[in-house]
Amino acid sequence: MEYIANTLSNLWQQTAFTTMTPGNYAMICVAFLFLYLAIRWDFEPLLLVPISFGMLLVNIYPDIMLSIEDSSNGVGGLLYYFYMLDKWAILPSLIFMGVGAMTDFGPLIANPSSFLMGAAAQFGIFAAYFLAIAMGFNGQQAASISIIGGADGPTSIFLATKLNQTSILGPIAVAAYSYMSLVPIIQPPVMKLLTTKKERVIKMQQLRPVSKLEKILFPIVVTVVVCMILPTTAPLIGMLMLGNLFRESGVVRQLQETASNAMMYIVVILLGTSVGATTSAQAFLNVTTIKIVILGLIAFVVGTAGGVLLGKVMCLVTHGKVNPLIGSAGVSAVPMAARVSQKVGAEYDPTNFLLMHAMGPNVAGVVGTAVAAGTFMAVFGVF
Repeated sequence: MEYIANTLSNLWQQTAFTTMTPGNYAMICVAFLFLYLAIRWDFEPLLLVPISFGMLLVNIYPDIMLSIEDSSNGVGGLLYYFYMLDKWAILPSLIFMGVGAMTDFGPLIANPSSFLMGAAAQFGIFAAYFLAIAMGFNGQQAASISIIGGADGPTSIFLATKLNQTSILGPIAVAAYSYMSLVPIIQPPVMKLLTTKKERVIKMQQLRPVSKLEKILFPIVVTVVVCMILPTTAPLIGMLMLGNLFRESGVVRQLQETASNAMMYIVVILLGTSVGATTSAQAFLNVTTIKIVILGLIAFVVGTAGGVLLGKVMCLVTHGKVNPLIGSAGVSAVPMAARVSQKVGAEYDPTNFLLMHAMGPNVAGVVGTAVAAGTFMAVFGVF
């Protein structure tokens, strides 16, 4: 009987129930909520499903993120190795290549003024930066947090690692990806608040056709110009434009298909689960994390508002030819933010098709957020 009792006791000690804290249970509930939003309501499931599952795993079995230094046998946890690919900025750069291979830059080329709305949407980043300074974060922490306002998860991870802010990388990454996923919830109230019904039903003229030569030259020219001015943006801008060159050149179809499909989905799995795995209760449930989540939301809302307000200015200047709703797509969440512009416009006029017009600011926002990250790296002397 003693042998049986010891065996049962040992088995019980090996279960997760003996080590889990109330915080772990709270984070598991959050993971269930994210899974529900992703599966039941289709809120960007490609992001939320791996993130929430990584969150679930690390709060049941923390050693799945065990570092090599803390390991007794020199072998780290499975998701630790995924996380290192984030830390080395490999996965964020590959995500940018995939986005470039999937995205048509034609709307931005056809309407270069879209760059202005993409730039205006970055205002939230700099507003959050100064607010974070006021809340007690140092400059590099504030920069890493504020970039969440671009609704660009890969850039958020990239900048946090470059500025050596790995201690807050988890909350930053989760906040950025969560807000990307929740674009359909967060943006519409801001868009409706800042626009009139008359503005929302504006129908924009069809974009001009963009030649193949323009589409081939665009990624090359942007790479040269942006990377000459801010060389530190090369890993992001360079991969984004390389992916787009795969798409537009027409001579490397296999590379374009691989970058936009197989590679992209593999990277999303690795990045999503590793981001979720940074949210252990011990690392995530603290005052600093709450501040980061709040600052990220403020940055995102202000960025959305900045794009819409500049859209209103352009509407006024062009005598009603620009629908201000497309300005909200100036954040970097491609193509979710552009789809939200289309959806809100269609609520007031089902025949109004804003998607292609919104893709211009949306693509500009990707470039703008990368430039903002490069600017912060230049300010802090990071190469």
